[in-house]
Amino acid sequence: MSTIHPPSKTVSATEHFRPVDYLVFTAMLVISAFIGMYYAYKGVHKSHKDYLMGGRQLTCVPVALSLTASFMSAVTVLGTPAEVYRYGAMFGLFAISYVLMVVITAEVYLPIYYRLQLTSAYEYLELRFNRFVRLTGTMMFMILTILYTGIVIYTPSLALNQVTGFDLWGSVIATGLVCTFYCTLGGLKAVVWTDVFQFTLMIAGFLTVIIRTAIIKGGVGNVLNDAHEGGRLRIWDFNPSPMQRHTFWTLIVGGTFTWLGIYGVNQSQVQRYLACKTKVHAKLALYLNLVGLWIVISSAVMSGLSMYSVYKDCDPMTMGLVKRPDQLMPYLVLDILGDFPGVPGLFVAGTYSGTLSTVSSSINALAAVTVEDIVKPHFRALTDAQLAWTSVAMNSLPFTFPVYGYILFGAVCLIMAGLASFMGGLLQAALSIFGIVGGPLFGLFSLGILFPFGNAKGAVSGLISGFIVGLWLGVGSHFYRPPPHRTMELAYSTAGCVEFNLTTTTQFTTLLTTPTPSRTHIHDNWYSMSYLYFSTMASLFTVVVGVIVSLSTGGLNQEVDPRLLFGKEELMSNYMYLKAKFGAPVEKIHPTEEESPE
Repeated sequence: MSTIHPPSKTVSATEHFRPVDYLVFTAMLVISAFIGMYYAYKGVHKSHKDYLMGGRQLTCVPVALSLTASFMSAVTVLGTPAEVYRYGAMFGLFAISYVLMVVITAEVYLPIYYRLQLTSAYEYLELRFNRFVRLTGTMMFMILTILYTGIVIYTPSLALNQVTGFDLWGSVIATGLVCTFYCTLGGLKAVVWTDVFQFTLMIAGFLTVIIRTAIIKGGVGNVLNDAHEGGRLRIWDFNPSPMQRHTFWTLIVGGTFTWLGIYGVNQSQVQRYLACKTKVHAKLALYLNLVGLWIVISSAVMSGLSMYSVYKDCDPMTMGLVKRPDQLMPYLVLDILGDFPGVPGLFVAGTYSGTLSTVSSSINALAAVTVEDIVKPHFRALTDAQLAWTSVAMNSLPFTFPVYGYILFGAVCLIMAGLASFMGGLLQAALSIFGIVGGPLFGLFSLGILFPFGNAKGAVSGLISGFIVGLWLGVGSHFYRPPPHRTMELAYSTAGCVEFNLTTTTQFTTLLTTPTPSRTHIHDNWYSMSYLYFSTMASLFTVVVGVIVSLSTGGLNQEVDPRLLFGKEELMSNYMYLKAKFGAPVEKIHPTEEESPE
């Protein structure tokens, strides 16, 4: 077993981080910046569509890897292994919810976006309802993206501070500079191809930890045996209660709704589908992305099990060696890989890559919705070249106004850091935010796409109702946390830390026997709901209220363009494509701007 650092000993840069580690880390930044410069040299600024949509000529493989990397951020690299270490491998059931999410997105939502030739997903809301609904959706997306980006950018900064001694806010500023640089220069093509590069680094970091642990423990079988004995391989729990943090149903049902709010309606993802040169490429990108998601989650879960195998007899959190669960992964890397020059640098580069991919996607998506939903409708006289440079300016705002941009960026990150701590972990914090804000947006799009009688009044009423319910659940659950028997955190041990004369400790047992304050019915049956159901509840309230209000305000009497609705064309499209053997192709490459629907 690897050496366990004593409590008085802190991880330092001089102990494990060597010049070659800094070289590896720097190489990642240089390559990312070079990709941006390359696509700037290739001339992606010919039009704002080229800049924001990659000329709508991207193919399925790079887009698939970009889709995976965009939201498999540093939150995944650090948060998922810590989740598995604390609660077990049940989190891996997300692999099933990924399947449901991809199929629904590819067969229900994507064809409509593609048929309308949108640039901003929120253009759909104006076509289906009205401009006010579109602007409301845009503003909610911008709030969601800023909140999530704040968490994502803080996560690797925390890791860098823990692993290398880098200044915490210095690394925050570095993230903004690098992302802004290659986003501004290269547009969507640069974002997609840097995502491909950064995805490989994330997986390399996971594999390095898994392989090294297997060598230390004498094989993968011993790692899994340790996990089994420690209760970390308990996966199947069919308890139907929505109050239990993780069960089969919360992970499948709640997980599907949560991820549909990301892949089904989020601009960062939709923009990539629409940048593909054909609808088949767009669908293939989603299905290939499913393979990427499986690779990421299986690697992250196995890294968590490896972490438990190493620390099953001497928990670093109980020993005070780390302050937060999200610091466990970088601590493990230093512990088992610190003697291998360049490897800690590879892990930090992989973690940092996760943030670069997510933040760059967010910057590009924010630029797209700002230009399409706010600037373009109010400044119709702008030429295409002027819109292109407006897009560049939106991407480079922090670069253009460094003082004000970074003060705001730092403030958001600081707030999100405190919120993440309050929410009990970065992973849960990120998914909760997607549920609270992304859930109502998903419900809004679903109301428009699936219900022909849905109207603007119903859309606004449903969106407000869904957001209030999501916010009520989210805020209430943090002030009145679920009791221990709902969260079911597993036991830790310090029995192997004999040099410190510590006895075995089991956190879960201690929590169960600790008296809890008196709780009301709403505390135990509303605020204790699994955080994965935030999105489900917000989405359903949005749709149900939207349907009721629409029916009561003349929704049945309106006429809706069938192109805006899910129908038999979507159900038959795959069949017709497979059936066609000769003659004209069943789909058309992106039409020109003149042919696009108004």
